[in-house]
Amino acid sequence: MISGVSRRGFLAASAASASRVLGANDRVRLGIIGAGGRGQHLIRMAKAAGGNEFAAVCDAWDARRAQGAELIGAPVTQIADYRQLLDRKDIDAVIVATLDHHHAHMTAEACRAGKDVFVEKPMTSLPMQGHEVVKAVRETRRVVQVGVQQRSLANFIEAKQRFFDTGLIGQVNMVRTLWNANSGYLTPVPPGMERKPEGLDWDAVLGWLPKIPWDSKRYFNRFAYWDFSTGGQTGGLFVHMVDVVHWYLGLKAPLSAAAIGGIYRYNDGRDTADNINFILDYPQKLNVTFEATITDMIAKESADIVFMGSGGRLNIFRAGYRFLPAGGGEPVTAGGSPEPAHMANWLDCIRSRKQPNANVVDGHYAAMACHIGNLAYRQGQRAQWKKEWDV
Repeated sequence: MISGVSRRGFLAASAASASRVLGANDRVRLGIIGAGGRGQHLIRMAKAAGGNEFAAVCDAWDARRAQGAELIGAPVTQIADYRQLLDRKDIDAVIVATLDHHHAHMTAEACRAGKDVFVEKPMTSLPMQGHEVVKAVRETRRVVQVGVQQRSLANFIEAKQRFFDTGLIGQVNMVRTLWNANSGYLTPVPPGMERKPEGLDWDAVLGWLPKIPWDSKRYFNRFAYWDFSTGGQTGGLFVHMVDVVHWYLGLKAPLSAAAIGGIYRYNDGRDTADNINFILDYPQKLNVTFEATITDMIAKESADIVFMGSGGRLNIFRAGYRFLPAGGGEPVTAGGSPEPAHMANWLDCIRSRKQPNANVVDGHYAAMACHIGNLAYRQGQRAQWKKEWDV
């Protein structure tokens, strides 16, 4: 105890006091950890959302730090070690856009340093990491948004209100999700990168993973490897879709998962599947399926979430939605909506201290849907939900 206050309460109060109190019109001062392709995309989203300014950009590679700073277009400090960024008292919030295995611990550390956080999906790379993040948020009361942007897109919000909140969709016993021909899962190594760049700290990239020699394929085509991603297409793609299913239907944990797939075409050193199918079984008498292939790369990328209800069928993703009523009649359609809304929601919640649209508990269970499917795939048999995974 510290003067009658628990150590946990003291740490939470200390973290909270480390932050500025922001008014409704204050600009949020940001730092970003990870300035690769996804990090640069999130810089663009923050700039589009407005009401913020970047103070620092952090990456283990000096070239990407410089790219991030150039994209920001204003003077920022370039930092190699993320811990130095977290020590900055003039930064209100951080964006974590690193490789998957850094997401959880960097988010928890940022919370305890008094920062609000936008963390890329999946929130975790291993099942029990969610507990660390959820505990840190509960202790420090920081605002953490997970990067499953569908939660803030107008067409997704409208479809939930129109077809699910009203009960129009009826009883849903099966949801099919698919994301095929995503070219990001076949990223080539740029010429000349067979040798590690001088300004890239490979040990920092590896972090808590076992130390291995420079591997250009791992670095540039990370989704092909378990240690740098969360199952490749599963943690990178399915997490977006299953999060929508959880949100619309009020779900958390599946009962079990089955999976089948393999490396059928690209036997190039990868260890994640280039073709994969999941079936998740939920206690609400529901099956959720997922399919992904990078064999079919000639066809246009296809991604869809299909809710099959007794009252109708809803196809929805980022380009819009289409609802077919069960009794016939004209389809109900709508187009897509701008992505910066998710970043804007986070920034608004930093000022208001309200819960963001994609909170850490939901982030944990969306990632866990990927983890249990990955477990079923890797062990070659049905995987059952474990009580210890609950938060």
